[in-house]
Amino acid sequence: MPTYSKQATRILDTALHLAEAQSWQQLRLHQVATELNITLEDIHRHFQQKDDLVEAWFDRADRAMLQSVETPGFLELDTHKRLHHIIMSWFDTLAPHHQLTAGMLLYKMEPAHIHLQIQGILRISRTVQWFGEAAQSLTTTTTTTTTTTDLIRILEEIALTSIYLATLVHWINDSSAHQQRTREFLAKRLHRATRGAQIVQGIPCFHPSVH
Repeated sequence: MPTYSKQATRILDTALHLAEAQSWQQLRLHQVATELNITLEDIHRHFQQKDDLVEAWFDRADRAMLQSVETPGFLELDTHKRLHHIIMSWFDTLAPHHQLTAGMLLYKMEPAHIHLQIQGILRISRTVQWFGEAAQSLTTTTTTTTTTTDLIRILEEIALTSIYLATLVHWINDSSAHQQRTREFLAKRLHRATRGAQIVQGIPCFHPSVH
């Protein structure tokens, strides 16, 4: 994921601050430039369009999530607890601008913004893959056939994507302190995933329960 200079970080933080007083839809980049006493060209050097600021905001959450694996004792947790830890680390990074983040997502979903929706799908896929890597939850075995292993990984990513998206929707509408309801919701969704794990030729893998 990209790294951001000090000026790019200041631009993002200022945009978030200004948007809190109005909305993401109403925010204009010239307002950010005026607030920072820089030019629009300075902003364009780092962000070629307004939605690039949204991507930078989610990149910040991705980085914080990856850094969260350095928490002492993380690798001693079982897979589901590791996933809960890193996914909530991602949400906790966005929490200071909770409603604003929801506005960003709604902005992406507007019918006229099909190009942003495509970008959003790619973002979801990328973030979910990093979730799996950080939690070390995706199958890496070589004792089964390549076809079987690939199929298992696909199913695992589908399951993790489903859990992530369901939790995201829940988080957007969660007004509880510290998003406690989201934490409980995610814990339940992960618990519903088979804790004993499916066995494929003796190899455990992460997958959702079959109802």
